Amino acid sequence: MQIRSDSFEHHARIPAEFAFGKPGHPVELSANRNPHLAWNGAPAGTRSFALVCIDGDVPSRGDDVNQAGRTVPADLPRVDFAHWLMIDIPPTCTEIAAGACSDGVSPHGKRSPPGPAGSRQGRNDFTGWFASDPAMSGDYLGYDGPCPPWNDALLHHYRFRVYALDVARLDLAHNFGWAELQTGLRGHVLNQAEVIGTYSLNPAVK
Repeated sequence: MQIRSDSFEHHARIPAEFAFGKPGHPVELSANRNPHLAWNGAPAGTRSFALVCIDGDVPSRGDDVNQAGRTVPADLPRVDFAHWLMIDIPPTCTEIAAGACSDGVSPHGKRSPPGPAGSRQGRNDFTGWFASDPAMSGDYLGYDGPCPPWNDALLHHYRFRVYALDVARLDLAHNFGWAELQTGLRGHVLNQAEVIGTYSLNPAVK
């Protein structure tokens, strides 16, 4: 299988319009549009697709995150942060247009994010990030783009991965998260492909 994006090149910077945050003072909200994605080469027997966007470069500790006068060290252990989880995409769907599933920041999260007919979108990790912020807290469903710490010394990599599955529908509850999806995928993945984009809010990171 192959997957590509007309919004960014493989291993190149993701434009700010597809991010949740963009450089400001020190950061401000961005257009938060989902990027274009298209895939092909699914194997025979594919009955649905699942699509994810995972940042595996998120700091494992928050002590220095977004703190003036401090830097998140590049060698700090990193963990996954889910930006987009979509399942039950019909096998006839092999392309998602830019902005079709997200176009703007929704305080408290999207309740019913748009997507391909029949698809379902899970809970991204902005849900936990904003849990203690009364102005933003809520269940964040669907796509919400990059917004790495503005003082992180590490360039973040966003893995947009499509899975070809042997089932038409995954047995996952509403508001499923990345851990639940990983469990649900086991034994059902026929093939997969990914395209990687990078992003940083730290002007010192090239």
